[in-house]
Amino acid sequence: QVQLVESGGGLVQPGGSLTLSCAASRSINWSNAMGWYRQAPGKERELVARITHLGYGSYADSVKGRFSISRDVAKNTVALKMTALKPEDTAIYYCNQVSGVLLDWGQGTQVTVSS
Repeated sequence: QVQLVESGGGLVQPGGSLTLSCAASRSINWSNAMGWYRQAPGKERELVARITHLGYGSYADSVKGRFSISRDVAKNTVALKMTALKPEDTAIYYCNQVSGVLLDWGQGTQVTVSS
């Protein structure tokens, strides 16, 4: 089973930027879309960005224009560049497949947006 490890989170002021990284322990099945999810306290996990098998990104309305998803097939990594961060972006961020069978969830990386 592929293990996913997320990193890059932290504390940032509103309007700031962060880039998250997701590393897979072995080759990802890139025929499946990959995505970034987030879970805020007291809320359900939600998908915020996905990248298709062709490399096209799509986004939840709440992050459109501010977040950008990318991947490195050779390195088996998926990144999420986040700009113009808002307090409501505070959550634990996870990566996983969007299509196909979900992989085991990693530990996630905490993003806190606060002044």
